[in-house]
Amino acid sequence: MTTRGLALRLFVVLVAGFLVIQLVPYGRNHSNPPVLAEPAWNSPATRAMAVTACFDCHSNVTTWPWYSNVAPVSWLLQRHVDEGREKLNFSTWGTARQESDDLVEKVRDGEMPTWDFMLLHPDARLSAADKAAFLAGLQATFGGGGGGGGEGGGDD
Repeated sequence: MTTRGLALRLFVVLVAGFLVIQLVPYGRNHSNPPVLAEPAWNSPATRAMAVTACFDCHSNVTTWPWYSNVAPVSWLLQRHVDEGREKLNFSTWGTARQESDDLVEKVRDGEMPTWDFMLLHPDARLSAADKAAFLAGLQATFGGGGGGGGEGGGDD
């Protein structure tokens, strides 16, 4: 078999595989449940930065881009949103346990927003001054350590 024939077969197998994985239903549940409550933000500026850097994964107002319908990217995005909403959901504030205790620390250490989120959302990249203002706003909103974990008393 020639190199060209091998390359053609490999291409056909890759295209066929790509088409087959589109049939997997996971990653297309693009529901946005209702917003029940939000934290009492210290300022509109803090909320605006949270919307830009956090809300796509940590709220019920996720923006689902066109590529969120194309596997395998759809699988990754669905997992990020499911996990993000489970750990910290700004749209259900006070109605369920929230893991906001280390929120300030994760933003300060550069763990949030995640690097892969920032690849597709360059506006989520905060300048040093914006990051400092955002951290101060988060501390003012949630308390010294990002506080509020367990706020609302839910058993979830």
